[in-house]
Amino acid sequence: MVHRATAFGLLLLPGPFVSVSLARSVGPRDPVPEGFHAAPYYPTPHGGWLDSWQEAYTKAEALVSQMTLAEKTNITSGVGFWMGPCVGNTGSAERLGFPRLCLQDSALGVASADNITAFPAGITTGATWDKALMYARAVSMGKEYRGKGANVHLGPSVGPLGRKPLGGRNWEGFGSDPVLQAKAAALHIQGIQEQGIIATIKHLIGNEQEMYRMYNPFQPGYSANIDDRTLHELYLWPFAEAVHAGVGAVMTAYNAVNGSACSQNSHLINGILKDELGFQGMVMSDWLSHISGVDSALAGLDMNMPGDTNIPLFGFSLWQYELTRSVLNGSVPLDRLNDMATRVVATWYKLKQDKDHPRPNFSSNTRDRNGLLYPAALISPVGQVNWFVNVQEDHYLVARQVAQDAITLLKNNGSLLPLSTSSRLSVFGTHAQVNPAGPNACLNRACNTGTLGMGWGSGVADYPYLDDPISAIRRRVPDVAFHNTDRFPSSVGTPSPDDVAIVFITSDAGENSFTVEGNHGDRDADKLAAWHGGDKLVQDAAQKYNNVVVVVHTVGPLILESWIDHPSVKAVLFAHLPGQEAGESLTNILFGDVSPSGHLPYSITKAATDYPDSIANLRGFALGQVQDTYSEGLYIDYRSLNKRGIKPRFAFGHGLSYTNFTLSNPTIRPVTTPLTPLPPARSPKGPTPSYATAIPPASEAYWPDNFPRIWRYLYSWLPRGEADAAHAVGVAGDKTYAYPEGYSTVQKPGPAAGGGEGGHPALWDVAWEVRVAVTNAGGRHAGRAVVQAYVQFPGDVPYDTPVVQLRDFEKTGVLAPGESETVTLRLTRKDLSVWDVGVQNWVVPGVGLDGNARGRYTVWLGEASDALFVACYTDTGECETGLEPPV
Repeated sequence: MVHRATAFGLLLLPGPFVSVSLARSVGPRDPVPEGFHAAPYYPTPHGGWLDSWQEAYTKAEALVSQMTLAEKTNITSGVGFWMGPCVGNTGSAERLGFPRLCLQDSALGVASADNITAFPAGITTGATWDKALMYARAVSMGKEYRGKGANVHLGPSVGPLGRKPLGGRNWEGFGSDPVLQAKAAALHIQGIQEQGIIATIKHLIGNEQEMYRMYNPFQPGYSANIDDRTLHELYLWPFAEAVHAGVGAVMTAYNAVNGSACSQNSHLINGILKDELGFQGMVMSDWLSHISGVDSALAGLDMNMPGDTNIPLFGFSLWQYELTRSVLNGSVPLDRLNDMATRVVATWYKLKQDKDHPRPNFSSNTRDRNGLLYPAALISPVGQVNWFVNVQEDHYLVARQVAQDAITLLKNNGSLLPLSTSSRLSVFGTHAQVNPAGPNACLNRACNTGTLGMGWGSGVADYPYLDDPISAIRRRVPDVAFHNTDRFPSSVGTPSPDDVAIVFITSDAGENSFTVEGNHGDRDADKLAAWHGGDKLVQDAAQKYNNVVVVVHTVGPLILESWIDHPSVKAVLFAHLPGQEAGESLTNILFGDVSPSGHLPYSITKAATDYPDSIANLRGFALGQVQDTYSEGLYIDYRSLNKRGIKPRFAFGHGLSYTNFTLSNPTIRPVTTPLTPLPPARSPKGPTPSYATAIPPASEAYWPDNFPRIWRYLYSWLPRGEADAAHAVGVAGDKTYAYPEGYSTVQKPGPAAGGGEGGHPALWDVAWEVRVAVTNAGGRHAGRAVVQAYVQFPGDVPYDTPVVQLRDFEKTGVLAPGESETVTLRLTRKDLSVWDVGVQNWVVPGVGLDGNARGRYTVWLGEASDALFVACYTDTGECETGLEPPV
């Protein structure tokens, strides 16, 4: 999303650009590489054909059938930037009781609002590897959204997936693996939507770098060129899981995929999302990414956000009144608009927002009690906009638990940690203390000053407070020496051999809407180093002290080679992005109240060049459309390193504890038998709402008499003469609109791979269940273990597959020394399948046509992707322990 604060900079551009479709104004796009093609897919599949949504669609049909043309086009678009209390504000049909919907950032808390909780970021949540905490965080967040009166939560984010370590918004998601992202996202959606809030999975798809992502009047957004198998097995996987979880909304990405802008990519929206994945909710554009009127409607977009053209605040839209005109003149079939409106209303009913759902009681635009109701209008009515409703409850406890259980111990030589409160401590680094100007001093956190609790951009929330590390350490050790500098002070005397230095370093990133210290969202090529000379600070401290603990607040991986092997660097903690509870969550680990139990949600390499160029580097400027081709295919993060035989410094999934664990007594059993190579034939689609399809009378689009207009506010009505003229064209059949290649109005039965929410229902059948006993084998500390399950495909299958791929994980409860717990991990049909491009379906390659195994799947268990010592075999049903890892 482009944040509101960037809009005024766009006002310098000449006005005429805003009245034309950007798809045409930027000129012809550069050809994508051979083999990458966005095939047309029309028409948009009607929503409502699944039983799980039938009640909501029946109610929606009854309501939409009473709407006028202008009401339908009003509820499918925003009313303009800064034209209401929320980040996005739709039009309404108040005559029929359908309200204006409030769409609000962010994926870590209610953005631009008071009295809320600033939760740890997605990447921190992923680092917990704790399904219960992922869900608990979402429940608390959903309660806050409801308490503030929002309708739509603009999260979670699973795109970017984290393909590029330099990617600016990786931290908003849960980690660089599709299964980790998918399971976390599904739990997030469940927790949010159980509170009656519509969750939004984003950004569909391929938004793996920030630079050159957006279409503008002079250049198209970059094209993410992704082959079909890679799309399905990596980038689409979390979206499919989100749809399976019943997510209510999907947000498209700014960029193009295979040459076609995501907001009007019929192959992605109509073909894959709405037909193959059976998505029944509403599809919205990301903010200011809407670049066409008719094309985007036909391609399956249901809602334009925030309503403006790509250049906002001039009062122009490609929908609203223009969509009204397009239906009257016959360019957009009324059938498509009916489906758009029905999807919006059905989603509202599905989340039971017709049942006493509160209206917004906050303003994203001001903290004052009274303010402008429509801030973008030069002359706006004034009224109460903030009611200062406190929705925090005890959610700080959940936030602290997530921050604490995400902290990842990478190194602990000599068991330096945990520390004693009687230790002589010195703390170095400005990032140990909150920004002296206040935690919210930088708009959208667009600075790296003080403790780093979140990245920057639209994915942030305002801190109600920030419990910083130095304050929490002082609560334990009042006489700690604090050196609030990022350069090692020459005044530091000679420490004793037992003295401990705690050094804080950071790395930041965010959205391309802001530039921070020369970083345009993505981290610069050298920014896998710590910011502000942090690596030098660690080196200097290690030269002076025998015992150095490094605490890292970061958006993603860093290159640690300049100091990681220094003998004085005894311990390293990655605290990720902890949100408001940065202090006590850390001291609970430092001083041994709990053992660290976080694990890396990405790999840390020894050099950026350990990855191929397509992953390691950002795509640079081009005169035409920037081409970002996914030439590495399935091989990102640990998959890439394993394929190339490169050992990382710390592997995906790595994380130490103050104790150690053993895995014993593994078992594996089949659950679904026989397991056929292909899912069974899909069920046919059920009935969908039915409406009249004749062009409505022009009078349904007339401006109401004596209506008090707000300047720049986007309305759906047309002047009487314009409506009459458009209607005359439509009824005469004289429209001259050039429909896209492959355009059709005939509904399709749907692909064989579909049939349910997320795809064929059989994909979620459990194929194999693995159980293993986890024992705390240490003698002193309690702790929690994470068991990770990776699948290795049979060696003779006719598909290139990564050596191992994460498929499930479970975290134990707190185990006392000697205590055991048995965990269960499950592998579904989809987990054992590959996407066959020719068959266009998920194929289990290790199963013959008779349902019998024709190859051995190995399920590897361990505590990291490179620490897999237990193997279970699907052909024999036997398991072994104490093995050498497969990588």
